[in-house]
Amino acid sequence: MSNSSLHDDAIIFDGLIISNWDRNIFADMRRGGLTGANCTCSIWEGFRDTMINIGRWNRWFDEFGDLIIKARSVSDIRQAKKDGKTAIVLGFQNTSAFEDRLDFIQVFKDCGVGVVQMTYNTQNLVGSGCYESTDSGLSDFGHEVVVEMNRVGILCDLSHVGSTTSHDVILASQAPVAYSHCLPKGLKDHPRNKTDDELRFIAEKGGFIGVTMFTPFLRRGPESGIEDYIEAIEYVINIAGENSVGIGTDFTQGYGDEFMEWITRDKGYARRLTEFGPVKFPDGFSSIGDFPNLTQGMEKAGWSESRICKVMGENWIRVLDDVWGG
Repeated sequence: MSNSSLHDDAIIFDGLIISNWDRNIFADMRRGGLTGANCTCSIWEGFRDTMINIGRWNRWFDEFGDLIIKARSVSDIRQAKKDGKTAIVLGFQNTSAFEDRLDFIQVFKDCGVGVVQMTYNTQNLVGSGCYESTDSGLSDFGHEVVVEMNRVGILCDLSHVGSTTSHDVILASQAPVAYSHCLPKGLKDHPRNKTDDELRFIAEKGGFIGVTMFTPFLRRGPESGIEDYIEAIEYVINIAGENSVGIGTDFTQGYGDEFMEWITRDKGYARRLTEFGPVKFPDGFSSIGDFPNLTQGMEKAGWSESRICKVMGENWIRVLDDVWGG
């Protein structure tokens, strides 16, 4: 099968995109042949502001229905593939929108939210983030949140979550959990990257790892190209196995310094948590529309067709099916 037809025929799923949404971004998703993606609609927001964000998304689904659909199930993602559209899974990068109400979890599930990260970088009511100086683990309320997320069918995401809290969630969850967008600490020592033991542990417990191409966390930083991203994916596959690994780009396409400032301060405004500098995407993968280049890079690296299809989307589809049911 040729490069283009392999990419065209495969399910391509991105486990995390947080871009400056507009028609141009959605059109770029189509240009890249993206079947589906977990798209962030809440980070620091509470309940009301998150509902406003979801309301905006609902207007986009109506306005740009020629390009995108809301995905509530894996069958919606498969249907999007047939229809030449991109299936959008609404996702949160924090449980702040739940506030202190377990019943809000069902409310958001009913709105189409399918993936929620337990903490974003710092402490919340559920647990600790990766930049919190003391990781106190999953709180008792956090345990209740995990039970309720399992019950309604929302994937527990641990990408920005502290090590102890992540470990607790992996053990507490009855459904598979994920690092939707992370990189290995074995290639670059960074607080957001995961150790070999952490990667092995989540996979052994039936969990999943989406590998990000966010260059500050890659081995060669801003000098990185597609081959560096593929190197990182192979590193994770060698630890977790090719059935437990997928893509989670963390594309921040269309955003500038103001957005990076907001996400790198606690609660969006308080203490600075980390310093990135200007974020450059890897050479050859500078926009969502460049997804076919990734498939070609995998072929160039000697990957089998089966491995490419698994990592580019089939593995994600399986884990979402497990968590969402039906």
